[in-house]
Amino acid sequence: MAKKFIITWDQMHSYCRELAEKQMPAEQWKGIWAVSRGGLVPGAILARELGIRHVDTVCISSYDHDHQRDMTVVKAPEGDGEGYLIVEDLVDSGDTARKLREMYPKAKLIAVCAKPAGVELLDDYVVDIAQETWIEQPWDMSIQYVEPINRKQK
Repeated sequence: MAKKFIITWDQMHSYCRELAEKQMPAEQWKGIWAVSRGGLVPGAILARELGIRHVDTVCISSYDHDHQRDMTVVKAPEGDGEGYLIVEDLVDSGDTARKLREMYPKAKLIAVCAKPAGVELLDDYVVDIAQETWIEQPWDMSIQYVEPINRKQK
């Protein structure tokens, strides 16, 4: 993937607030199931914005930073998902979303960002991303000092 889309902490917070607004009224939700690990931060922000205290995780492993591998369900709440929001940071190929739909047919599946290959599997999202673009999430980056250009040339 040649293109990159960098999401800052401020942008993530703003996107999550926008996503939370779409989930109102909050009283309709029993809780949030955040997909570990990408959905953890968005799940926490949505829980705060919606006033939801019941937060759990669905742990599905399919990526190691930028390498996709076989999908493994590590932890899964019981039930069909009725009354729950399942939160992801990104739906890419749709493989994880497909698995979540199979596991929790009555849950509402939402994500901050969506790529075309997986967008149809979502009930809600806020940011469209081109399929060939790699997303850098704020929790995967650090801010560091960069030497001014004029000093590098000396």
